Amino acid sequence: MQHSSLTLEQVNKLDILLRNESDVAYKRRVRTMLSYLDLKPGQMILDCGCGMGFYLKVISELFPECRLCGVEYEKRVLGYAQSHLAAKGVALTRGDIHHLGFAAESFDRVLMSEVLEHLKDDAAALQEVWRVMKPGGILALTVPHRHYPYWYDPINRLAEGLLRRPIRRGPFAGIWANHERLYEPGQLLEAVERAGFAVERVQELTHYCFPGTQTIVYTFGKGLIEHNLLPGFISKSTHRFRGTENAGSPLNPINWALALFNWVDSFNEDRETTPSAEAVTLSASEGSRPRKTEILRYAQNDIILAGTGTVRKQVAQTQPSTLERASSISAGFNRRLANKRTFVNIAIKARKV
Repeated sequence: MQHSSLTLEQVNKLDILLRNESDVAYKRRVRTMLSYLDLKPGQMILDCGCGMGFYLKVISELFPECRLCGVEYEKRVLGYAQSHLAAKGVALTRGDIHHLGFAAESFDRVLMSEVLEHLKDDAAALQEVWRVMKPGGILALTVPHRHYPYWYDPINRLAEGLLRRPIRRGPFAGIWANHERLYEPGQLLEAVERAGFAVERVQELTHYCFPGTQTIVYTFGKGLIEHNLLPGFISKSTHRFRGTENAGSPLNPINWALALFNWVDSFNEDRETTPSAEAVTLSASEGSRPRKTEILRYAQNDIILAGTGTVRKQVAQTQPSTLERASSISAGFNRRLANKRTFVNIAIKARKV
């Protein structure tokens, strides 16, 4: 699990904040985004499409010296965020991501987690995000993967197989809920680079999960939690925002279920750490502006990027044998698509250059 910019104390605190999280894919997104953002005291952070504000809550707890802003379009959802973050000093506004009410070069870091797929014009949104970021600033984003695991959302998998279309509205919409599209890695990569960003990392996240996670957590659990229909002793062990109230007692049956979900998720760890150097193409000299980005796969679900015009030093230094062997563009990556190896999310770290 990634914690590159966190101290041990922050890692332990994050574990407590995430203690109630039953969607292991969400938990993995939070940890990955924090790793990508590489937060420092005094930085200006924008959560673009902040939803109910959980990311902002986590950042405010771990990095209290950062200055935090959140933008959300849905009024009801923004109200929920305001109620949870009232004492955190977070500036929350209602706004359209395509027309952000901030001056150019305002933010050191921008987070966009599970946002782009909701937008009709994702390209315009990314260009607007690029405008409000400072040079050298980092964009960390996630989207749902087009090739998601059957066991994560079996209802939509069946709908796509039998009806030739996903369920986008209603209680069983699942991973497709109110989404314009799901993404393939190359499609997302192209969109981010076209907006002017230099992509540094792409990861595919969460292959293994408890069967029916999407249905259990969101179709049934979310409504009960949001409308306070659960008894208090259950809510404090299941509510995403109440992780600090769960003592983690082994006598709590809710914690048994969470432990089971986390045990299944632990199989994803091997996929993150096992090197496989499946290989690819790189060409041209270092230093010129890349015209096209190609994909270097050095681990089973991690994709390092290098432009055809630029060989990034970190890649050249850490993967020399792979570079020497590379002869065709993303052979291993294309093989994965052919085999339909599935993941819940795609994550990207990019920088404004």
